[in-house]
Amino acid sequence: MKKSLLALAVLGSVAGVASAQSSVTMYGVADLSLSKSKGTSAQMSGNGLLNNGNSRLGMRGVEDLGGGLKMAFNIEQAVNLESGATEAVTWQRNAFAELQGGFGSLRMGRSLSPGFYSFATYELTGAANYSAIANMFGFTGGSRENSAWTYTTPNMGGFSAKFGHVLKQDNGGKGKSNLTATYVAGPIALSGAWSKASGGDRSISFGGAYNFGMFKVAASYQDPAGAIKGFSVGGSASFGAGSVTLDVARDSGSAVKSTDYVFEGKYSLSKRTFLYGVMHRDGSAKASTYGVGFRHHF
Repeated sequence: MKKSLLALAVLGSVAGVASAQSSVTMYGVADLSLSKSKGTSAQMSGNGLLNNGNSRLGMRGVEDLGGGLKMAFNIEQAVNLESGATEAVTWQRNAFAELQGGFGSLRMGRSLSPGFYSFATYELTGAANYSAIANMFGFTGGSRENSAWTYTTPNMGGFSAKFGHVLKQDNGGKGKSNLTATYVAGPIALSGAWSKASGGDRSISFGGAYNFGMFKVAASYQDPAGAIKGFSVGGSASFGAGSVTLDVARDSGSAVKSTDYVFEGKYSLSKRTFLYGVMHRDGSAKASTYGVGFRHHF
């Protein structure tokens, strides 16, 4: 009897250590808005331009392998809360595994591109669906990539870099490389990105933001592949639980020169939930759209 109790105690201890060394978390975002444009009636928006971001459901996990090494994974799918529908590819937002350690991290699979992470360093709306910069210029290298290898360096005094590559057999016979460099320290955030596929034009961008406390300013230069290129400039002010942001993107390179801008207001109800109101102006279409909504993280 004593031996049985001792065995159960040992098994319980081992199970406790195993559970402490690994974890799996389910998480998500619920985002809905009411949108309106000139000449149309108001309508609900699930995962559209006038949403702060797409609703989603995901799982992430990490296992401590010992010796400073960890193995992590993330799978994430979009969910449209208007209808409950998911998109055709179930885990289209994220589907990757990642080895982490003192060397940095090596990620394999479908993931956000290095260029997206660079953009998010200085963009003022938090890379919202209605971002003036993203809607005008896109992301350097695209927003997401399949079959991607991405190495991220350790943080070295605020500096870090990402190198991503898609092998030509996984990209229609054309290898693709992405490179970013980022510096974040105190109120300063700076980042640049470069991307090029075999036989194609290169894309570059760089931008920065400075946080004064109650006020933040940002600017960037954008030169994606093709004729379009230009810049952005904007500012954001915080007032307790609320904030207002104005961001302007100008295309000065293509034949149709135009200016997009977004005006956004946010009010936090908690650490995980906020209300937002937005006006987005599409300069080339000469059209403005308006929206109010809420976003909840769980």
